[in-house]
Formats: sequence, C-alpha cells, structure tokens
Amino acid sequence: MAIVAQPQSQQDTVQALEALDTRLRWLSAWTVHNANHVRKKRDGMKVGGHQASCASMTTIMSALYFHALRPQDKVAVKPHAGPVLHAIHYLLGNQSLDQLQRFRGLGGMQSYPSRTKDQIPVDFSTGSVGLGVAITAFASLVQDYLIARGQLPAENAGRMIALMGDAELDEGNIYECLIEGYKHDIRNCWWIVDYNRQSLDSTTADRMFRRFDDIFETCGWRVLTLKYGKQQREAFARPGGKSLQEWIDNCPNADFAALTYQGGAAWRARLLADIGSKPHVRKLLDSFDDAALAHLMTNLGGHCVETLLEAFAAADDETPTMFIAYTIKGFGLPLAGHKDNHSGMMNPQQILQLRDSLNIAEGQEWEPYGGLGDNLAAELRAFVSRSPFAATPPEHDAPAVPVPDRLPTPEGEEQSTQAAFGRILMDLAKAGDTLGDSIVTTAPDVTQTTNLGGFVNRRGLFRRGELHDVFHAAKIPSAQRWTGHAAGQHIELGIAENNFFLMLAALGLSAPHFGTRLLPVGTVYDPFISRGLDALNYGCYQDARFLLVGTPSGLTLGAEGGAHQSINTPLIGMGQPNLDYYEPAYADEVAILMRHAFEHMQKPEGSSVYLRLSTRSIPQVTRSDDAWEADAVRGGYWLRRPSADSEAAIVFTGAIAPEALAAWETLVEDLPGLGLLNVTSPDLLHRGWSARRAARWTGTKPAPSHVDHLLSALPAHASLVTVIDGSPGALSWLGGVRGMRVSPLGTDRFGQTGDLPDLYRTYRLDADAIIDAAAELFLEE
Repeated sequence: MAIVAQPQSQQDTVQALEALDTRLRWLSAWTVHNANHVRKKRDGMKVGGHQASCASMTTIMSALYFHALRPQDKVAVKPHAGPVLHAIHYLLGNQSLDQLQRFRGLGGMQSYPSRTKDQIPVDFSTGSVGLGVAITAFASLVQDYLIARGQLPAENAGRMIALMGDAELDEGNIYECLIEGYKHDIRNCWWIVDYNRQSLDSTTADRMFRRFDDIFETCGWRVLTLKYGKQQREAFARPGGKSLQEWIDNCPNADFAALTYQGGAAWRARLLADIGSKPHVRKLLDSFDDAALAHLMTNLGGHCVETLLEAFAAADDETPTMFIAYTIKGFGLPLAGHKDNHSGMMNPQQILQLRDSLNIAEGQEWEPYGGLGDNLAAELRAFVSRSPFAATPPEHDAPAVPVPDRLPTPEGEEQSTQAAFGRILMDLAKAGDTLGDSIVTTAPDVTQTTNLGGFVNRRGLFRRGELHDVFHAAKIPSAQRWTGHAAGQHIELGIAENNFFLMLAALGLSAPHFGTRLLPVGTVYDPFISRGLDALNYGCYQDARFLLVGTPSGLTLGAEGGAHQSINTPLIGMGQPNLDYYEPAYADEVAILMRHAFEHMQKPEGSSVYLRLSTRSIPQVTRSDDAWEADAVRGGYWLRRPSADSEAAIVFTGAIAPEALAAWETLVEDLPGLGLLNVTSPDLLHRGWSARRAARWTGTKPAPSHVDHLLSALPAHASLVTVIDGSPGALSWLGGVRGMRVSPLGTDRFGQTGDLPDLYRTYRLDADAIIDAAAELFLEE
C-alpha cells in the first residue's frame, strides 16, 4: 500500500483510512485485552469490554473522524465503541498511554464515553442505551434556537451525529424523539446505525430492516442504506452475481452470522448447496479461494471505506439523515459473527495471533502505528494531523449571565409556591435584561398548568417560521396568547418526559457546545419525574445545567387522585448527583431559591437545581429581617427558634407549613421554647451531614455541617416530629445527626381523591397528627 505525504487522490485517502481502520481495531481490542488478561487483578473479577462491538464500528469511525467530521460537528459515540473513541484520540495525541492501560480502572478511561470522567474531549456522554442517540436531535434544535436568535452564525452550524448500535433501535425513547424532531423540523442531524444484526442475547429480527426505512422516512428523514461494499457490488455485476446478491438479500441474520464465524469453506458449501446450480454461480465462486470468498461475503457497506465516503458526501446538506451501515459484529477478529461475542473476548492465543498478523513486535502493542514501518507510520501520522477533526478547538467557556442580587418577591397574603414561580418568571420576562433574555423554558405539554403561561405570553414560542395565534386573530377570548417566532423563548414539547429531560440536557450544554450560555427552566408534573428518570440521570451525569420545577406535588393535589400524587420525589432529589433539591414553603423562599439557582447553575462547582412546588395557596409569614435567607439557601432555617433548654422541635418541609405552624401554636403552650424548623432542602442538609462524617476517612478536617449548626440549638436529648408531603424518609434521618428520637410523618402509600382536610386527616399530615406525634414523643416520657 502506497500513501504519499500529501494525498492527492481518492484512492490515497481510501488506503489511509483503511490503514487507520486496522489501527483502531487493534488498539481497541488490545485495550480490552490488557485490562482483562495482562493487568494485575486483585479481585479476580472480569473487567469486561466489547471487542466485537468495537470491531464492527472501526471502519465507520475511521471514515467519519479522519475525513468527514468537521470541527463544529458533535458526536455521541455508541457506548460499547468507547475504546475506539479513545484510540482515535490516542492517535491524535489527546489521550495518554496511562489512561488506555487503566481502562475500567480507578482514574482510567471509562467503560463508556463520559463528559465528566474521561480526560479526552467527549461531546455527549453515552451508556444509557438510546439516550445518547436522541439527545443529538435536541442538540440540533438548540443550535437552531441560537442561530435564529443571532447567537450563533449560521455558517458555523455543525452536524449533531449519533453512532448507534442497531439494538438501540429497540428503545422507545428513539421514536418519541423522532416524533418531536418532526414537529420542530430538525436539521443537521446524522444517525449512523452499526447494523451488525446482533444484540447482547441474540441476532436481531430479520423483518425490521424495511420498517426502519419506513419509520424514519415518514418522520422526514433521508435514509441511506449501505448494504454492500465495493467488492460485493463488483461481484454482483459479474455473471452469476445477481443470484449471489439475491441469496444475500434473503439470508436470515442468524445464518449469515454463523457462516461468517465458520469462514470461507462454510460459505462455499452453503452457497453451492443453495444456488450452485444457477447459471455462472459455481464459476463465480471458484474465482475466489476460501479466504477471498470469506472476505467477499463480509465486504458489507459499513466495512467499505469507499461506500462510507460516498454516503457521507451524498448527505452534505441540512436534511436529517439515517445511515443504515451493514456490518459484522467482531469484523476482522476470530470471534466475528459468533452469537456470544457481545461480551466475549479473544483469548491470549487469539490476540497474539492477531498481533503477529499485523507485524506488531512483542512489547510494541501500544505503539500508535506499530508494525507499519517508519515511513508508513509517518505518512499516516501526517494524514491524521491534517484531518479536519484534528483542528477541533477546545470546548467553549461562555461568560456567565449576570444575576441581580435579588429577584422580586410576589405580593399577596396567600400564595402557592407554583404561582409565585410563575409570577417571578413573568417579571423576568418583562424586565428585558440579560437574565430574562437568557432563560429558555420547556415543558411536556403542561406549560399552562405549571404556571409558565405568563412567561410564554410575553416571550413567545420558539419557531423557525412564524406561527400565528388563530384564536387571537379571530378575537376569541383566551388567556393564552402564544405566537411562534424565531425570537420565542419557550420550546413546546409533547407528552414525553424522556424528551423533556433530553431537551433540558441539550439546553444545559449550550455553553460548552456552542459558546452561548442559556438558563433552561423546565416544568413537569412532579409525579412524572419518575417517568423520565433515566433521562434526568443522563443529563445530570454529563453535568448539563438546568432548573427543573416539579409541580404540583404530593397528595396536596387533592382531587387529582393517586395517579397524580408524588410520594418518592424528595428521595429522588436527595439521591440524584449533580442536582440540588429544594422544596420552598413560601413565596419569598421561591424568589430567593430561584435567584440562587440561576447563579448556582453557572458556577464551575455548581449543579442543576430541582424545585418541588405546590399549587396549595397558604398564608405567608411576616419577616422581621432577612437573616433567614442565607440559611434557607443552605437547606433550612428556624421559623420559630427554640429556647436553649427546649425539649423538642417540629420539622417540616414545603406546603405542609400551615399544619406545622398550627400544631406549633397549640403545643408551645405546654412546651415553652418549642422550635419550628423549616427544611428547605433535605438534600443539602443530608449531603452536608454525610460530608462531615466522611471527612474523618478522607483526611480532611471535619467541619460542622449546616444541619449540625441548626440542631445544636436543641439539647442533644431533645426529640423531633418531622412532616413532609412525601416520603417520611426524606426527614426521618435527622434523628441520626445528634441521636434524637424522631416521629416521622409523611406519605408512604398511594393516595386517593378527596379535599385537603380529608386527605391530610387520612394520611396523618394534619395539625392533629403532628400534635399526636408530639404527645407520643414529648408528653409521655
């Protein structure tokens, strides 16, 4: 193979990419082998890895990364092809040998591409199958949003690309995403399917091929099928070739995989038995020896550089495109085609045979271009350095959006936290400042019922084309005056919580991806956070930044019934990394916490924020000063401070505040100095307490946590009654901070319809229940 220093022809490029394909296949296979067979194992456990899944992708990724990819393009890599991505960056000089050698080890390269834990550039974390695919569609929508608003030059538009295994097409969120993408007319999106027709457990169904075409084309996508490689197409043009093509087209997936594993002699025997009597077929087959016949039969489109380059060139426009690239799982490896190869791997003898076939000397396994000779290695190194992707700049560091010292607190003697949230947003929409201009809202078809309507009335729906309000034009009265235009700041979504969280994640990555910081605000019915929990976790894992508002919440929904009443969302908020959960009770708390959220979302050490709100309108409290505000942000404050010798305190969170206050007013007559603690964030309090306890094992000096500080106002022998409209476990742990007795109240079973007095009495959240719990703890000692 001859590769000149400055490739001048398509053939030179093809030969260079074929050589790189082989390098990526070797490096990814050796990385997995080293982790499982060479590196010392202290626990005796299989490390794992996916040599076969990598091998089916190396040709696609060689052609993409070293030829078709541009610096502004973003790629979500198939989870099990993570080692190939690392090998690419190893050739580019972005990845260290140490990281490869510590694959799946502590501090080494991750099992699946990770924005937050890998040291190489990763555009989108992948690992939760299907979500890494779908987010690219929402990223393309975010890019269109920024272009429409003049915050990103149109000529800088990149493609949002997903490399996916065909088994990912079984994931329902793929099709939810397709529908949403069709509504918003997404563009500049490529999905490339590694169609190896094998999943973890088996070969995939034969009947699905044409269905994928139908589904995607119906949703406005162009579908390009790369079934045959160049060598196959040339063979089909020869006498007998049409019969061979028809046989391949009709061959069941399982048979094709088994024959691939068995090799050339098995191919020949089967083909002769099935079509050997047809004109010219025997002569055609006889023109190939067994090795050449095996190569011909596996020369599928996804392993043919020329076929891939032609397909990529044919999609050089804005049309969303699905490439179905036929491949062999384990291509080029001795386990190619075997039905158990998903998590299987080559044994030491097989990997050494592969090494020797590539002329790689013992001890040179990690050499980026080992076995190629100095001249060819230098030429490939130069080819790699000239690829457009090599010029990709580091991720953007977008400037912070200024946040004022205070947000206006809505006025009113009685308010719900949900209404307060909506009014604060509407005030920001009126202001016309940088903060209001940076906010972008979204919701899964609950915009009106979660109090986003006022903001949308002011700022409009985002549409690339104008969308007029027909009802307004016809003078039909409506509080909803929503027009769609390029300057709109609300992205309307259908009822699909996975789409909602993926949209938030894509918006929350706008700063590193596109250099413009957006402040995403998403509202969802609180109980349906669970429906999109995988996508929420996915967004947090890659450190996307957004404000999530779950509302309405708890059985305080009343007549909505159990299906709309959330129970365990406080525990979700407490358990979700990279997400700070707050549950304010009063409107002024909402203002303080929203202001904090907008600032916290932008800090390098910050995170996303989750507000759990309620539609229950409750009397507001009178504040004598603002000393409570800092404590509220830290997770809690004394609404009624206990005396130094107090025997007890009531601890509450959220909308149950009136009951807690009423119980306090009754009990304080018998328990002078009784405290009333408002926990605005069980999450932050618990996290601070855990960090303080862990300090003794991490070598850092233990510092008192905020919850230590709060409860130090009570004697150590004091008792607590905790109450929350949610799982009682969100607060019951407070007893462990200082060894206090606790009587926890909350909801731990499915609710039902009813008004609040009935529901609070039935589920023991009313003032009487709090008083009874206190009597049990305090008065019977």
